[in-house]
Amino acid sequence: MSKRHLHGVGLGLRREMLDELLPTLPPQVDFWEVAPENWIPLGGRYQQQLTEISSRTNLVNHGLSLSIGSTDPLDFELLKDIKAFLDEHNVLIYSEHLSYCSNNGHLYDLLPISFTSEAVEHVVKRIQLVQDYLQRPLVLENVSTYAWPDKQMTELEFTLNVLEKSGCQMLLDVNNVYVNSINHAYDPIEFIKALPTEKIMYGHIAGHYDEADDLKIDTHGADVIQPVWDLLEKAYEYHGVFPTLLERDFNIPPINELLKEIEKIRNLQEKYRSKILPKVKRA
Repeated sequence: MSKRHLHGVGLGLRREMLDELLPTLPPQVDFWEVAPENWIPLGGRYQQQLTEISSRTNLVNHGLSLSIGSTDPLDFELLKDIKAFLDEHNVLIYSEHLSYCSNNGHLYDLLPISFTSEAVEHVVKRIQLVQDYLQRPLVLENVSTYAWPDKQMTELEFTLNVLEKSGCQMLLDVNNVYVNSINHAYDPIEFIKALPTEKIMYGHIAGHYDEADDLKIDTHGADVIQPVWDLLEKAYEYHGVFPTLLERDFNIPPINELLKEIEKIRNLQEKYRSKILPKVKRA
């Protein structure tokens, strides 16, 4: 694990951004996030550019294929590649999704885990195996969902159980909390308020698509809307300022447009940085 610490405001790094970003990275961005599966197979120019970026700034990984909730065996070949990637690029954090994406083969979607005590135990065992193998904490993101199969507890209860029993950390995706609060009719502020401050390693904020008044689709393809900004502000109010990253995976505007949202995150952080809250050490 790097001795550096994650701080400030981050941005998701997409390959289509590289020509605009290099050779001078925008100083407004404190850290960058990549999906390791999108970079591990690449060589040549792309690897050279990523190495240049990781040598000059802080990098975090947000994986896509771990499938922590699946009943399929853990993919240790994938984990071997990821561990090498984390070490090669001095990556600060490896995060993934509290979901599954495989069932006798890859499903190419992030699907909800059943909210049951059996599922909690299953996921906890797999998290501990991953953490032991990687020799670092696993950071798991709350995911957006559109149905909850075999629901025997709330999303919050399930999340808290997994965090407590596994020893993993949390990537708090504020947009996903908002999306789920609409799709499943719960109070997003109460959800965020109930989370353990010490578990929040960093956060995500993003835009989504309005399919209907009661159905929101997480797309990362639009600007962040005001209710999500308000929810991020509430998260800072309850938990203090944590590193926060803007996700934009589709309909990507010029970097100067993205930097406006980056500045908005930073302004909120500055607003709440002086609040008197328990000091939490963040990796």
